[in-house]
Amino acid sequence: MQEDTTPRRRPRFRGRWLASDAHASVLCSKAAARQCARQGAAPDCQGERVLNADEMHMALALEEARKAGAIGEVPIGAVVVCDGAVVASGYNRREIDRDPAGHAEFFAIRDASRKLERWRLSDCTVYVTLEPCPMCAGLMHQARIARCVYAAPDPKAGALGTLYNLSSDERLNHRFEVTAGVLAEESAALLREFFGKLREG
Repeated sequence: MQEDTTPRRRPRFRGRWLASDAHASVLCSKAAARQCARQGAAPDCQGERVLNADEMHMALALEEARKAGAIGEVPIGAVVVCDGAVVASGYNRREIDRDPAGHAEFFAIRDASRKLERWRLSDCTVYVTLEPCPMCAGLMHQARIARCVYAAPDPKAGALGTLYNLSSDERLNHRFEVTAGVLAEESAALLREFFGKLREG
């Protein structure tokens, strides 16, 4: 039987092809290209570099954030990854649902628990485009997640290192790893664009 050589479509990231695995080459966004330059990429790379696993999953969270922006919500998105696979996703819906708990990571974590049929997510990583607030960081603690990866810091409500550090508070009965700054420029650009349009009215 002949091998199927038909090219497979990959998920899109800001209108460019996103790698389907951690070792494939992709076309960078402007922010990622600047990072590439800082890391000493060859001048003739034409903006191509390799996305690592954290960047790939954060790129999917950014796609969720764009869904929020498209319906007039603050563009924040999240995905939950377990054993290397995305099991749930979510984006801000606080205004449209009139729900104070309608944050991206809140939706994603609850959906992951439903799909995995367990409340303990101790083998899961949450990717979110903005540093979680105290409510969402508290839910991560309650869900016993293994790790949170966020893009941009939140100077007004960040609870994983900026204003508070709920992930490593020794008074709590669970602590989890945090990685900050993954595709932070992409996330910050989405937020600036959103709030800039609001100010323009």
